[in-house]
Amino acid sequence: MSEKLNPAARNERSHLQPFVVTLDAVRPRDQRDLMERPFFSLAKAKRTAPIRYQAGNAEVQVHALPEHGMATIWDADVLIWAASQIVEAEDVGLRTSRFFRFTPYQLLTAIGRGTGQRQYLLLKGTMQRLQSTVVATNIRHGSNWRRQQFSWITEWEERVDARGRSDGYEFVLPDWFYRGVIDRSLVLSIDPAYFRLTGGVERWLYRVARKHAGKQPAGWVFDLHHLHLKSGSQARYSDFTAHLRRIVARQSLPGYRLGFAQDARRTLLAITPHRPIRHAVDGGVDGLGTSNATGIDTSNAGLSVLRTQDVQLTFWSDAENHARNFESNRDSNSVEALPDGGQPPTHSGGLA
Repeated sequence: MSEKLNPAARNERSHLQPFVVTLDAVRPRDQRDLMERPFFSLAKAKRTAPIRYQAGNAEVQVHALPEHGMATIWDADVLIWAASQIVEAEDVGLRTSRFFRFTPYQLLTAIGRGTGQRQYLLLKGTMQRLQSTVVATNIRHGSNWRRQQFSWITEWEERVDARGRSDGYEFVLPDWFYRGVIDRSLVLSIDPAYFRLTGGVERWLYRVARKHAGKQPAGWVFDLHHLHLKSGSQARYSDFTAHLRRIVARQSLPGYRLGFAQDARRTLLAITPHRPIRHAVDGGVDGLGTSNATGIDTSNAGLSVLRTQDVQLTFWSDAENHARNFESNRDSNSVEALPDGGQPPTHSGGLA
C-alpha cells in the first residue's frame, strides 16, 4: 500500500537530488528551534486542538487534521533522525537534500524502536501526522514578521515488494526545517538515551534542558508557569506541575539533575548538568541563568532531590568531548541572568 503523490508534489521532488541514507551509528542531533518552543503534542492520545504560542516577537501556531491528529513528540524522532543524518553526511563530505530515501529498518533501529510488523504500521501513522500537521511561524524572520507555513513532511511514499512488505520510504522535508539543520549553529547534539524516555513531558523537558542549560555548570532556572505555557500542554497547571514533581523524583533526564527552588512568590525548576564541565562554555557564563525568574530566595528544604538521587543513565562516554552550547540562550523567552556573584538556589524536593 502506497501513499499516492499529487502532481504538484511530484513536480517538487523532480527538482531535488535524492539523499540516499547509508550512514549508521550516527550521533543524534536536534534542531534548536524545535527544542525551544511548542511544536508538538505531548500526549499519546489524538490531539486536534491547535497550539497557539507567542513570546516576545516569536509566534508558533500548530494545526492538526481531525483524521490524523497533531504530530507528537514521539513523531518528532523522525525529524531528529533526519537532522542527524544530514549533519553526519555533511561532516564526511556527502551531498544532502530535503528529499530522503531510506528503509524503515534504518530509521526504526536508529531511534530505538522495534522492527516488527506493529512498528512498521505505527511508522505509517507517524508519517501521516507529520504530513498533515500544519505549522505557521515567524521564527528566524526577525522583527519584519514574515510568517512561513509548512508541514513537517511535505510528501511521502512507501515502496513495497511483491509480497506487499515495505522495503523503502521516501519523504521530502520542508525548507524551513532543512535550512535550520544545515546552519550548524542551529543544531545541538543530544544524548542517545533520549529515545528511551517514555513520557511526553519528560521528553519535552529534556529538550528544554539541553537547549537552555546545555553544558553550562550553573544550569538554568524556569518559572513553572512559564514552563507550562512553553510546553503547549493541554493539561491543567496543577496536573502539569504534579507531572514535573514525579519527573524530579525519578531524576530521569539523561545528563541533568532537577530540583525545585522557591523565591518570595514562586516555585522554580532548576536544571543543572550532573557532570562538571572542564572546558569553557559560551565564552564564560557566570552565575545561574533564569527564565521568567527575577531574584531568588532559598527555601528551607532539608535534603535536596539533587543530592539523594542516583546519577541518571547516559549513553555518552565520560571521556567524550561534548558539543558546547554556544548560543548563550539568546532566544530564551523572558530570560534574566542573576547579577554577578549571584548564588544558585537551594533545591527542594517538592513543590511548595
